[in-house]
Amino acid sequence: MLVNSSQRTQPLTTPVLKLEGLSKSYGKNVALSGIDLHVMPGNTVVVTGPSGCGKSTLLRCIVRLINPDSGRIIVAGEDVTELTYSDLLNVRRSIGFVFQRSNLIQRLTALENVALPLLAANVARNEAGCKAQEALERVGLVGNVVHRRPCELSGGECQRVAIARALAPEPCLMLWDEPTASLDPILVAEVLDVMEDLVKTGGTAMVIVTHEMRFALRAADWLILLNQGKITEQGIPMKVFNNPKSELGVRYCRLLDL
Repeated sequence: MLVNSSQRTQPLTTPVLKLEGLSKSYGKNVALSGIDLHVMPGNTVVVTGPSGCGKSTLLRCIVRLINPDSGRIIVAGEDVTELTYSDLLNVRRSIGFVFQRSNLIQRLTALENVALPLLAANVARNEAGCKAQEALERVGLVGNVVHRRPCELSGGECQRVAIARALAPEPCLMLWDEPTASLDPILVAEVLDVMEDLVKTGGTAMVIVTHEMRFALRAADWLILLNQGKITEQGIPMKVFNNPKSELGVRYCRLLDL
């Protein structure tokens, strides 16, 4: 499956991410079954489906936090399933990952948290600080707030720091694993606004796992509905919801009241 942009025109080029026959099981429980996906530069793919359908497993396989049972995972031309651990670490530096929780280091300020992965990649301290500052500005955090520690920030601010931390190394691919799942409704809107702005203004390919379907309608180029580890439906979001071909698609259509 080739992802085409429904909202932005992208030049024909090499996929940033290519999955071929990706499969993963936990004993008799099939988490992923033969997943194929091509994501082009600048495209945004939203993945959704019922709890336990394989969404998080999909993202974790891409960066090999979980090893797949079979299939190929190619990121920026590198098949990560064949890499040694040291080479895998180099590829991971080109991938930003935003988790459900911010996972910030409590003793560090927001600025220091964002600069940390840059310092770990041997970026000079001054340059790392500048890049961290720029990343925080992109998510709307400026002024004294960047010098506060996580305990002094709201949940939405902490998640924005986590997003800035993923953005700072200028990744070619961003993976988002339900980044609003742990937030209250007001903070969900705050973080979704930041995400939508990044989708519109950035050139980074994104794969976003979320249940926020109205966000998907506004921001996604391609929607994938997963069910029991398989792709049930896929396509331009509005087309999927306007003409669902599966019971799962019909249920999501009802949820949106389309």
